[in-house]
Amino acid sequence: MDSPINIHRLFDIPQYQLTTYDLDKAFVTKYDGKWKSISTKEYIKKSNKISRGLLRLGVKPNDKIAVISTTNRTEWNVCDIGILQIGAQNVPIYPSISKEDYEYILNHAEAMYCFVSDVTILEKLNQIKANTKLKAVFTFDDIANEKNWNEVLDLGNDTSNQNEVEIYKSNITSDDLATLIYTSGTTGKPKGVMLSHKNIVSNVLACAKRVPLELGKDKALSFLPLCHIFERMVIYLYQYSGISIYYAESIEKMTDNLKEIRPQVMTAVPRLYEKVYDKIIAKGGELTGLKKKLFFWAIDLGLKYRPYGANGWWYEKKLAVAKKLIFSKWHQALGGNIKVMVSGGAALQQRLTCIFTAAGLPIIEGYGLTETSPVISINDHKNKGFKIGTVGKAIDDVTIKIAEDGEILVKGFNVMLGYYKDPEKTAEVMTNGYFQTGDIGEIDIDGFLRITDRKKEMFKTSGGKYVAPTLIENQLKQSRFIEQAMVVGEGEKMPAAIIQPNFDFLVQWAKRKNISFQSIEDLIANKIVIERIEEEISFCNQKFGKWEQVKKFELTPDEWSVDGGQLTPKMSMKRKAIKEKYSNLYDKIYA
Repeated sequence: MDSPINIHRLFDIPQYQLTTYDLDKAFVTKYDGKWKSISTKEYIKKSNKISRGLLRLGVKPNDKIAVISTTNRTEWNVCDIGILQIGAQNVPIYPSISKEDYEYILNHAEAMYCFVSDVTILEKLNQIKANTKLKAVFTFDDIANEKNWNEVLDLGNDTSNQNEVEIYKSNITSDDLATLIYTSGTTGKPKGVMLSHKNIVSNVLACAKRVPLELGKDKALSFLPLCHIFERMVIYLYQYSGISIYYAESIEKMTDNLKEIRPQVMTAVPRLYEKVYDKIIAKGGELTGLKKKLFFWAIDLGLKYRPYGANGWWYEKKLAVAKKLIFSKWHQALGGNIKVMVSGGAALQQRLTCIFTAAGLPIIEGYGLTETSPVISINDHKNKGFKIGTVGKAIDDVTIKIAEDGEILVKGFNVMLGYYKDPEKTAEVMTNGYFQTGDIGEIDIDGFLRITDRKKEMFKTSGGKYVAPTLIENQLKQSRFIEQAMVVGEGEKMPAAIIQPNFDFLVQWAKRKNISFQSIEDLIANKIVIERIEEEISFCNQKFGKWEQVKKFELTPDEWSVDGGQLTPKMSMKRKAIKEKYSNLYDKIYA
């Protein structure tokens, strides 16, 4: 894994950025309505202050420091490097999890100090703080009568112990533990994934080769949580590539931020791309006459997209016209400068890959897990490394093989050190040096990896037939009427689905069809609505064998969410929780 650029530990990356790019705007965050930036020099200077301040607070190598932030912000990265430089470990925590999970993680990690962003996090943390070993909590926002992170910076103003920081830095190796990341998980207690400097650095260097950015010049917009390894690794990658990082205010303000910043790259989970696409389609539906015909002609054309001119010259000619007349407006809505959009965290629908890439807004889809730091494979629009319906080819220094039962096994510098304080669970997922991903997949003749399902989520019907629910769910979600779908049927005579409709689209559609309703409950019970969704399911069923087809379904009256307990912070379904919440619907299906 040796690199000619001498990056072996995560805190080497800011130093590399300083000598290679020395950015005026390394990080940019909006405070009180104004964008405020720090340069690479300032970033390193503040990180050193945090290191010195933490040492004066008694922090030693291998101590754990928790960081919980509602939104991404510059302070997160300053604390991250400050913690890592003295051999302590950063333990990032999802802001949206329960206070009971806060308590479990803080105690399991034996966290000594905690940095939090705002009063919302602080209030939740204060409810359980007495049950933990925390010595103090520091806030990023100014909150009356609370310790502020500036106190740690002030402790670090005295540079007399910088030599101590340098000694600690020199003693840290690439194999040392850098961070504990607690998986949100769909069942059971969170597991603390131990990632070393080498794990993450190897991923950064390998992935940097696949991303088409102008080094030292481009801008990125970031909003996926830094507590998740996907966005965190990407942020290190941006730093390594000399990309100025702008932190979005919130998902709600994404559109405004895109127009203000005009970035070249952004990362998102598939759900966000789905929402962007749905909004575009909804606006197209409001057009009339020739404009409407042209809009949907361009959409139909985009959905048939295949890379590298595979559809022939006449298709490419028509696509050029569609780009000029229709897709150019999409570019403007996203700021006008987007070169590439990265998708991770869950499977991306093929139609989104096709339509956005056809529009000149290519989406790079990859695959990975927290335990693999995270990237295992990624599509690459250069060098014929892009294939629709796949998650690309393995990155450098990563070996993928498929087990006899179809499970994807991975070996490489990116594979975790193990689960913290849990050698038994670690042993369960490792076989002859290979990490068992729990996913089912296949590698095609060209070396592209395709994910077909989660091993644990596959089930058998009472007829003994295997069903892969994820494949069916992803197909169902391609319907504009369906926001979320969970396929059920383990041990039952047939598969069925519990479906959360796309309420925004459904309400607009019902109004156009003059369907009267008093509430959402009224709407989803309407015979015309049920018949229309039946049509969508019948269309989906054509792609599957008879034993896999969804024979019955029920609609939920509420939206599935993280706060509601149906989704993890990564927007994955909590299958057990959904089945329990809607047990009445399940019973109705199989009565």
